[in-house]
Amino acid sequence: MKPPNKYLKGRGAQINTPNPYEKHEYEARPHLEENQEQVPTQFIEVHPKTIINKVKSPDIPAEYSLNPYQGCEHGCIYCYARNTHPYWGYSAGLEFEQKILLKKEAPQVLRKQLSSKKWKAAPIMIAGNTDCYQPIEKKLEITRHILQICWEFRHPVSLITKNSLVLRDLDILQKLAEKRLLRVAISITTLNEELRQKMEPRTASIKQRLHTVETLANNNIPVFVMMAPIIPSLNDHEIIPLVKKVAELGAYGVGYTMVRLNGDVGTIFKDWIEQVYPNKASKVLKQIADTDGGSIEDKRFGTRMRGKGHIADIIHQQFKVAKQKFLKGRQAPPYDLELFGKKKNPQLRLFD
Repeated sequence: MKPPNKYLKGRGAQINTPNPYEKHEYEARPHLEENQEQVPTQFIEVHPKTIINKVKSPDIPAEYSLNPYQGCEHGCIYCYARNTHPYWGYSAGLEFEQKILLKKEAPQVLRKQLSSKKWKAAPIMIAGNTDCYQPIEKKLEITRHILQICWEFRHPVSLITKNSLVLRDLDILQKLAEKRLLRVAISITTLNEELRQKMEPRTASIKQRLHTVETLANNNIPVFVMMAPIIPSLNDHEIIPLVKKVAELGAYGVGYTMVRLNGDVGTIFKDWIEQVYPNKASKVLKQIADTDGGSIEDKRFGTRMRGKGHIADIIHQQFKVAKQKFLKGRQAPPYDLELFGKKKNPQLRLFD
């Protein structure tokens, strides 16, 4: 069904949810006159003193993360990172997509942290919160400079993105991969381009993302695919064909998470789906709640990313069967953590 005329094309969220840390409330829904242009994206520079974050969640298989940007212009409607934007003084809704915080000094800060005698090598995940290859990266190249620092220090790194811009940095990625210092994850939530345009409006097309997986694999770069999140009655029927497709393109593995509409994300998602898919909105929301013990925002470690109940079990079994059939025996090579120690003796680089 065609969205209403007031639907903001090119954006995921259609509202600004109130910021609990502000005394004044935002206007819930922007009022645009006919033919009026949308508010352009704003870029705001911030100056972090540290850039490597310790990952405390037991649900995330990473020890450290690094985010060059806060907020994300991709506009994915389900994004859990939306709930971090109020800490910066903005809404988790439209402002998450329209007010992007830039950490231009991130490469220099990373260099300083990796130079510390106290730092011990452990894989750092770039983009654990928001995408490190969102559109502004094409101009600023913050992520590219971070990868260059990782290569300089021979430090292990991983990254996850929805953007084919990652192929711009193929030269650095190949070097890191050759030394077993890299893993790349491409997020592909659906094979349906129409659904992608509505659910993830400013991301790379499905065709581009599939090409990215194939190109990385053909260049001997370990590439993993994340089908995250699974949303019942929207993309759960695509599990087996998606795993089959990315396996054919060379991915070594596929992972998934269940949608979790915690905090303001629930309000934003509910408003969106009632506009975009009004005929199936109640069914989708009910099935999400069924996987979260009756709530759409399961906060329990261990179950919040996988869900519980009949629907969650069916999804889990589909992934198990798909991986057994199409990905059996595949795995990424282990990281080499020993090369990082050689940074203290540049002469040893002659043998790299």
